Amino acid sequence: MFSPSQSPKPLTKKLLVRGKNKTIGVLALQGDFLEHLQTLRKIGVQTLEVRLPQDLEKVDSLIMPGGESTTIANLMDVFKLRKPLVERIKKGMPVWGTCAGMILLAKKLVQERPTPLGVMDITVNRNAFGRQIDSFETELEIKGLAKPMHATFIRAPQIVSSGAEVEVLSNLSDGTIVAAREKNMLVTSFHPELTKDTRLHEYFVGF
Repeated sequence: MFSPSQSPKPLTKKLLVRGKNKTIGVLALQGDFLEHLQTLRKIGVQTLEVRLPQDLEKVDSLIMPGGESTTIANLMDVFKLRKPLVERIKKGMPVWGTCAGMILLAKKLVQERPTPLGVMDITVNRNAFGRQIDSFETELEIKGLAKPMHATFIRAPQIVSSGAEVEVLSNLSDGTIVAAREKNMLVTSFHPELTKDTRLHEYFVGF
């Protein structure tokens, strides 16, 4: 876990060993959860697909993947995951939301739906860059990473405002916030799991 004043640190061998003793869950209700699982397994981490509250009890950290945020939110309610998920996050469980996952972690949305978990002090605009046809790729400077990361944006959201304890990790050239963290929570507008670059997954394992 990090504090808001700390910068991301490269994953050392010590952190990797510690991470390998953890089980990293991936919310597997809808979306590109398989790509996250494959990336985690590539770096030697034990994983678990999380669909039910009892699955959540077995993991040390959780990734909330991209997909259809409204569908994922509805399924969280169907499978009674919302309340235990909020409780675990508030108790310090590390969580990383990519794209739709970022939408669901937000305290507020520009749009009325879906109802987010309300745990991270950010306001998010869904589909801020347009439709699927407006998807794009770019090189991103990310705080704490020595080299830029190739980032894929697909119907991506953006952070339009953030609280005092939220640290911005990356912006587009126009200033748009596309990565941030607050305490045990990490969010990215883009999809690191769709590239061969495992650095953000490694970083998350070391929380």
